[in-house]
Amino acid sequence: MSATPGHDEPAAVRERYARRAGLADRYHPLRLEVLLARQQRERALCALLRERVGFDVAGLRLTEVGCGHGDNLLELLRLGFSAPHLSGIELLAERHAAARERLPAATRLLLGDAVQADIAPGSQDLVLQSTVFSSLLDDAFQQRLADAMWRWLRPGGAVLWYDFAFDNPRNRDVRGVPLARVRALFPQGRIQARRVTLAPPLARAAVRVHPALHRLLDALPWLRTHRLCWIAKPD
Repeated sequence: MSATPGHDEPAAVRERYARRAGLADRYHPLRLEVLLARQQRERALCALLRERVGFDVAGLRLTEVGCGHGDNLLELLRLGFSAPHLSGIELLAERHAAARERLPAATRLLLGDAVQADIAPGSQDLVLQSTVFSSLLDDAFQQRLADAMWRWLRPGGAVLWYDFAFDNPRNRDVRGVPLARVRALFPQGRIQARRVTLAPPLARAAVRVHPALHRLLDALPWLRTHRLCWIAKPD
């Protein structure tokens, strides 16, 4: 989908998330398939951080686009990132309020459209996005957001990307972001990518049989539906 004159993509995103309100239980962190997916993604993220930056993460400045209820920022704190060096941007007021309640006061949280966010150019070591771009159906808005994220990064910094790689035919409010599109959004980036996260319908079916079946299926990369990418900005 390309840009439509007069189209307000942030408003459209708010409407899409309102339609998903009844699906909250499907993504509850106590669900076994959700827990296993998070653990698998965290292992992949830890491996990427060890490879790229080592163990000294406390001094890294990171902004998350679409921080939601603060889950990812809380995870980063547990991995050793420092609260004063973390920022989050959230479009939805109720999610922003929930994140503010959960996160340390030293963590900066901004409410509104990330394209307009008050983040200084070249000020961030890392910019994180997790399943944000798959919720943006306007190509031009996707590009504006990617450009903003790239502008915030210092030379040598990187975008941390986690998102659907494929379309979900049952959900017209999202679309997959193939690797070719990631490259088009960040044409100057040096991209390292890996497939992660067992396809959610398979994951839900597998855990009904046995958790071991989930681990077995997750060992097959072609059954994974998301990509975790490190998109490095040249020095």
